[in-house]
Amino acid sequence: MTTATQAPTPGRDEPFLTTRWSMVLAAGSEREDSASALAELCETYWYPLYAFVRRRGHSAEDARDLTQAFFTRLLEKNAVGVADPDRGRFRAFLLGALKHFLANEWNRARAEKRGGGQRLLSIDYGAADERFDNDPQDDATPERAFERSWALEVLERALARLEAEYSRRGKQRVFTELRETLVAGGEPPSYKQAAARLSMTEGAIKVAVHRLRQGFREALRREIAQTVGGAEDLDAELRDLVAALGRP
Repeated sequence: MTTATQAPTPGRDEPFLTTRWSMVLAAGSEREDSASALAELCETYWYPLYAFVRRRGHSAEDARDLTQAFFTRLLEKNAVGVADPDRGRFRAFLLGALKHFLANEWNRARAEKRGGGQRLLSIDYGAADERFDNDPQDDATPERAFERSWALEVLERALARLEAEYSRRGKQRVFTELRETLVAGGEPPSYKQAAARLSMTEGAIKVAVHRLRQGFREALRREIAQTVGGAEDLDAELRDLVAALGRP
């Protein structure tokens, strides 16, 4: 997912970018670019929401129907018009809207059968079912499971963003060799062996690892920045992400 502009990564001392979520809040769904931004945001969140529905006790088939019907309603009915700009985290808005939907729209969603056959988002439910089966089946509440799924999704998208950047710069081999240094619990490569494989010195490998980690932090901030209403929410959202990954 790309940023709305090609400005620098938002940080503590930088102007905050116009994000997809802030654009959606400002324009509702009346403008084409706003509707497109909302659809792209939803692409990031469909699996955490689907997993939330499953955790609430719904079968795989019913969860598919409900998730698709929820997105159909969200994208077609200007549902973001009720969003509170002062509570600008897209994640919080979506989960609240889904809970309301599940409480009030069960019968209608069942009748619509995944939005009347429309596929508004690219959702691979077969892969989703397999992924859900491989998720930890612990005693976490649906809300906590949603937070964890969201955090993992953001990390994966940040990694994909960083890999694409390295590939554009002709450094795909460097990324592939050193990406394990970014993964918690992963086995970091031997700098000496990595240096031999990449025809670099060990000193150059250390610098490359530092730059890779720095680039990942920037990619992560860019990814999260798309889903908050302003700079004041960015650091709080990062803290929530870390907490979600460490929470049982």
